[in-house]
Amino acid sequence: MKDFSDFIVYVDESGDHSLKSIDKDYPIFVLAFSIFDKDTYIKDIVPKFQALKFKYFGHDIIIFHENDIRRRKEIFQKLYTKEIYTSFMDDLSEIIKSAEFKIITCVIDKVKLKQIDENPYHIALKSCLSQLNDFKKEYNQCETTTHIVVEKRGRKEDVELELEFRRLCDHRNYSLDIILADKKTNSIGLQLSDMIARPIGRKFINQKENNRAYEIIEKKLYKAKKLQQEAEA
Repeated sequence: MKDFSDFIVYVDESGDHSLKSIDKDYPIFVLAFSIFDKDTYIKDIVPKFQALKFKYFGHDIIIFHENDIRRRKEIFQKLYTKEIYTSFMDDLSEIIKSAEFKIITCVIDKVKLKQIDENPYHIALKSCLSQLNDFKKEYNQCETTTHIVVEKRGRKEDVELELEFRRLCDHRNYSLDIILADKKTNSIGLQLSDMIARPIGRKFINQKENNRAYEIIEKKLYKAKKLQQEAEA
């Protein structure tokens, strides 16, 4: 149906959005939008992720979480030797590297923001939605509805997020809709997006740190054409 756009967006975050308690080692909040062409997502990205699950775990009833993988928690304890873990991470990195999608992101320095006491999530959301609208304009998708899938965080947080989302969309006339998905939803898009936000945050904190994941992600960061033209001028 042409009422829906050619793209689907999955959202993840890194860090918490509280200004009351700021982690000195990670004093930021990162919001990341992963934008997929639906045909590419269905025909290429999902099958590769499913195949990876079958290869290392024997089934696909498993949800990839960056933190669990990195710490080898829960089912990821099966990646018990260095050789198996390295092989798994190489395969996962290659899938993400070869996947065709774009990333929109916003990083909030909470220490600086604390001085004006605004909600980091709301500020990041406003920035990412604006960039997403620019993206839709480039692909002539402004008249169609693009769905944005966000993982649920808690009743109070979800209500606040949806209200702010709809307020921004109504004010800017964005053709967007939000889907709040349960944390147990086995969505490849959400799982891939879960791999994105933290490496961006680590790069922001330490530019010199060896960051293999960010090197892959960097090439997928979206830049509006008008900004590209200005940079090339």
